Amino acid sequence: MKLISYSRGEETLVGITDGGRVARLTDRLDVPIPDMIALIEAWDHVAEAVRAIRAFDYPLDEVRLKPPIARPGKILGIGLNYADHVAEGGMEIPAHQIWFSKPATAVTGPFDSIERPIVSHMLDYEAELVVVIGRKCRHVKKENALDMVFGYCAGNDVSIRDWQLRTTQFMLGKSFDTHAPYGPWITTTDELNAADLFVRSYVNGERRQDSRTKHLIFNCADQIAHLSQVMTLEPGDLLFTGTPSGVGAAMKPPQWLVPGDRVRVEIEGIGAIENIVVSEAAPQQCTRG
Repeated sequence: MKLISYSRGEETLVGITDGGRVARLTDRLDVPIPDMIALIEAWDHVAEAVRAIRAFDYPLDEVRLKPPIARPGKILGIGLNYADHVAEGGMEIPAHQIWFSKPATAVTGPFDSIERPIVSHMLDYEAELVVVIGRKCRHVKKENALDMVFGYCAGNDVSIRDWQLRTTQFMLGKSFDTHAPYGPWITTTDELNAADLFVRSYVNGERRQDSRTKHLIFNCADQIAHLSQVMTLEPGDLLFTGTPSGVGAAMKPPQWLVPGDRVRVEIEGIGAIENIVVSEAAPQQCTRG
């Protein structure tokens, strides 16, 4: 199934789509579903009813798709997780998983704009499979790890390279506002086996990245088993699982994104997100509350 967060007017709702039509789930089921995390938490109870829906409410093109989860509890990204991407950066295959976090304020919608910030022009793209955690878990064994997955999205781990590489910690370069677009929906695990899917990116229609998830150095099960040794993973947490070669920073000369560029990420069996680059607006004073 393809589960969406969307707006029609001012209200943000949760629904299901068949790719052309939308059925509203908010207020339709026998438990409250105010947002996507509530749906994930109630899934064992409501899944049968959702699967039985045959009546759709309106065409998909009449709604605005929002980030499937607007405020994930955790957004975690793994670095250097495709061998060809490691090679294009002149690095060595890591012996251990390299993790960083992205804040919830980086989240933006699958077709919303992404900002080139005032403080840097080194704006880059990274096409990635995104894992959506479905169960609260800790110390998960690798053989059980995929049971913790609710579904998958396409994502772009947008990166500001000079901020990323000025220290050994990647976080700030990965954390700018609007730099975690993902979606366009959550494709549930009953519809998708993520072990061997193509992952592609395009800039203004030019293909830049083209690989398959079978080439991940640490696969999705590895990642969940590793992370859950450290922290409790919870429903709605997002894992950005790594990007293949073809990023702008590795081109000669580097090809940074500029305002007006369109960046598209496609993942087999999921779909595509597409974001236009805009300049960050003039700084504003901090607000209270």
